[in-house]
Amino acid sequence: MIVFRQADPRYPFLWSDPSQPAGRWHGAGEGPAHYFADTPDGAWAELLRHEEIDSPEDAATLRRALWVVDIGKRARTRVSLDDATSRGGPESYPACQAHARALREAGAKRLEAPSAALAAGGAAGRIVTGGRERPAAPRDGLVVVVFGSPADIVGWKAMEAGMPPVDLLRRVRPYRTTT
Repeated sequence: MIVFRQADPRYPFLWSDPSQPAGRWHGAGEGPAHYFADTPDGAWAELLRHEEIDSPEDAATLRRALWVVDIGKRARTRVSLDDATSRGGPESYPACQAHARALREAGAKRLEAPSAALAAGGAAGRIVTGGRERPAAPRDGLVVVVFGSPADIVGWKAMEAGMPPVDLLRRVRPYRTTT
């Protein structure tokens, strides 16, 4: 399976030891856990949401590497939490971590979950018809988490120091809603 990941270009694109800070689907000391998105927009959206960036001016300051990654054909386990938990803010992380821990204890090595960062339908790409580019059908994004050694994961740096597309900001699900 080909997936996408953005990362600070100064460092390797994957963790290789358990010192990784906790995230939605793993607790402290439970790494490495490698987080990917099924689309480049999903990878960028995760960064924008995590950094709480919601303006084009702030997004324009980002400089991240974008990686195209082959994670192989590991068996996948779909998370089974309700939407509010699997897409919630940091307050939902303990429930997500406990769910992922139980799945790993049952043998799961790769989890798939709905993207918390992309709004519904926000993973749509573009198509060309009649010589013109237009939006593809809406689709929801996925996050894929692979646990364990990154030794058999192959990545290609597609972009050395880029920024997310400005039109992505309207498709990012913020941690909190603004009124």
